[in-house]
Amino acid sequence: MSQARILLTRRLLASMFAALFAVCPGAHAQTLPNEPVARLDLARYMGQWHEIAHLPLVFQRQCVGDIAAQYTLAEDRQIRVANSCRTADGSRDTAVGMARPDGSGRGGALQVRFAPRWLGWLPWVWADYWVVDIDPDYRWAVVGSPSRKYLWILSRSPSMSRAQFDELVARAKMRGYVLDALQTDAPLL
Repeated sequence: MSQARILLTRRLLASMFAALFAVCPGAHAQTLPNEPVARLDLARYMGQWHEIAHLPLVFQRQCVGDIAAQYTLAEDRQIRVANSCRTADGSRDTAVGMARPDGSGRGGALQVRFAPRWLGWLPWVWADYWVVDIDPDYRWAVVGSPSRKYLWILSRSPSMSRAQFDELVARAKMRGYVLDALQTDAPLL
């Protein structure tokens, strides 16, 4: 084979492999860091959020729908958290807690507790609550944790488009979350 023909064959093979990797999803692993967003405007984050999906948790097992969280800014950068859901008998179950910045200076790194206030001095009553992805207009948020055991997809509206949901799930998977057990809690349009 001539030198020119070998060069042409190599270029052709390189082009074919490049095209294959460009069109095959998952052919090259893309990852995102599992870390809180650098900047979180707490004032804009306040208000009502509807849960679109979550990884199963013991403390949410009684919830069958209409899961929401209401965040209210309190004094000294503390945040009042009121989580509520509809139970199987049609009643509302509500849990009230507090959240706070975790002290690391990373905007989306918060801690939350639902233990009584008088136990707030114990470090183990506070759980990591990381906002790992947020819409620039604060229409949706993805909340996770360093362990990747917890994940919530939240929206300002009680439903979400299927395309938006699929994008957020894909981005969570790129952060290393295993979402085989992800439960969808709201309509996907």
